[in-house]
Amino acid sequence: MKTALIIRHVPHEGVAGYREPIEDAGYAITRIDVSDPAFSTLDLCAPDLLIMMGGPMGVYEQDRHPWIGCQLRRLRRRLEADRPTLGVCLGAQMIASALGAEVFSGPTKEVGFHPVTVHENAADTPLRHVRDVPVLHWHGDTFTRPEGVEMLASTPLYEHQAFRRGDTLLALQFHAEMGEDPRFDEWVAQWPQDVIAAGKCPDALRRTHGEIGHKAVSAGRALISDWLNRLP
Repeated sequence: MKTALIIRHVPHEGVAGYREPIEDAGYAITRIDVSDPAFSTLDLCAPDLLIMMGGPMGVYEQDRHPWIGCQLRRLRRRLEADRPTLGVCLGAQMIASALGAEVFSGPTKEVGFHPVTVHENAADTPLRHVRDVPVLHWHGDTFTRPEGVEMLASTPLYEHQAFRRGDTLLALQFHAEMGEDPRFDEWVAQWPQDVIAAGKCPDALRRTHGEIGHKAVSAGRALISDWLNRLP
């Protein structure tokens, strides 16, 4: 059976709604937290699929989080080998950094459910599944455009919302995996200041999650399933 490794940077940011399409594509999933002592010894080139999820830290905070530099070094080797890799939020920023881009704090927090603008060149890519679908955003960092990638989506606040390199590399700044996972309440409880900084009300965001979250996850699952089906 094919293997998929999920790297979890904090306990409440897991693969969530993406688990179903990954398992349906025939992958046996394992997971490791960056806090696990075994994390630094893993060969990140070994899994058939690598999935890196989100986290509140910045790629540029390597002095506070030494595992970031360790992860980036091994990630670069995987990308050089063109091994299938998916990054979400912080995971997408780490891919950008590993490809030589600069990651930095953005002008404002982007938090809440709203659609991304899928670029014309991405009309036939897996991003087509989230066109016009409000998906969850929760970030305040962004990055310069990495060399050799195709940008796929943007929002008015952040130009770089998704990119790919060929069929094997996909980076998503937004969280289309979230909308049905009870850990969302932990996100709001952990970072209410992010919600307020984005001009939102925590209670209103919870209500929106309950009302439309399932539609976001359905679109996100279709996106990931489509991408996995295109892997060489």
